[in-house]
Amino acid sequence: MTDPAIICVAITGSLPQKSNNPAVPITIPEQIESTQEAFEAGATIAHCHVRNADGSPTSDPEKFSGLLEGLRQHCPGMIVQLSTGGRSGAGRERGGMLSLRPDMASLAVGSNNFPTRVYENSPDLVDWLAEEMVAQGVKPEIEAFDLSHIFQAARMVADGRLPAAPHVQFVMGVQNAMPVDREAFEFMVRTTTRLMPKATWCAAGIGRHQATLNAWCAELGGHCRTGLEDNMRLDKDTLAPSNAALVRQCVGIIERYGRRAATIAEARALLDLPTPG
Repeated sequence: MTDPAIICVAITGSLPQKSNNPAVPITIPEQIESTQEAFEAGATIAHCHVRNADGSPTSDPEKFSGLLEGLRQHCPGMIVQLSTGGRSGAGRERGGMLSLRPDMASLAVGSNNFPTRVYENSPDLVDWLAEEMVAQGVKPEIEAFDLSHIFQAARMVADGRLPAAPHVQFVMGVQNAMPVDREAFEFMVRTTTRLMPKATWCAAGIGRHQATLNAWCAELGGHCRTGLEDNMRLDKDTLAPSNAALVRQCVGIIERYGRRAATIAEARALLDLPTPG
């Protein structure tokens, strides 16, 4: 097993999901503990949201700072990716934490429908977020909810608004957005590698589709995302007891395709990220 696959763990989403699964970490100490367990199980990227005391989502830089500090202490070398998603704030406040200079941050480059609302990412906001990431030395992860988002990311790479080697994530299984479809998945992989040959890629499968997307990524040479943000269950009958349990499940899927979970050093090299000093 010589071909490593990076595992990203999305530890908690921006929705109040605690009642759906008590394992979802909400407070900063809970998030740090859950991430450390996932890190020890094989995850090398932590995709992070933060919440207020009442459980509501926020983009408060102070809370992100506390989480970032804890993860750097308890998960040495782990790649921390902060979310600039729309549920946690409006307008430029969504990027208020970029000055903390995490390793990575998510970047949606276009709008799409969610189950009950429009996930709006205006061109001006996308350009500002991208500019801030470049200025702060933060590597963007392109959240591709639609094929058009891959083309938009490629245009931004071509004209210098994004670095030449972004990390692209295909998000599949969101109601009203891109469905989980093998032909569509393979076309997005081919399109990404054709338009952005230096890019790395992964995929997020929502809900019951998480294991399916993990398998497709492992099979075709990509990287994987798992975690309680996207999926509450190990299978249709079993709630996931932790983020670490989902990471271990992902490791097993990767190994079935003759691959293994990337080490911290390998993940940073694959993503062209510096080793922390």
